[in-house]
Amino acid sequence: MSNAKAVSDASFDADVLKSDKTILVDFWAEWCGPCRAVAPILDQIAAEHSDKIEIVKLNVDDNPQTAMKYQITSIPALKVYKGGEVVKTIIGAKPKAALEADLAAFI
Repeated sequence: MSNAKAVSDASFDADVLKSDKTILVDFWAEWCGPCRAVAPILDQIAAEHSDKIEIVKLNVDDNPQTAMKYQITSIPALKVYKGGEVVKTIIGAKPKAALEADLAAFI
């Protein structure tokens, strides 16, 4: 299982939108194979770049309000938030090098 902090509909505002850090939210579900494949890669990125970006997870099955608000229609969906705004969206599982390239502006 991932080391990333779990956020919920109830905590999303405080944990993500009001954070002064850059936050990557991994929108995922238990049954999603590609979500499970990308989780250890995100853990590695989180460990290597913890000073620049925080990675959290939101289970879309358990937290439908937030998933609906951000129009999550396909998972894994990774959204980078800065100052309460989405500044980058990445859809689908990718290898570590591709994810790091997508996140280069933030890490």
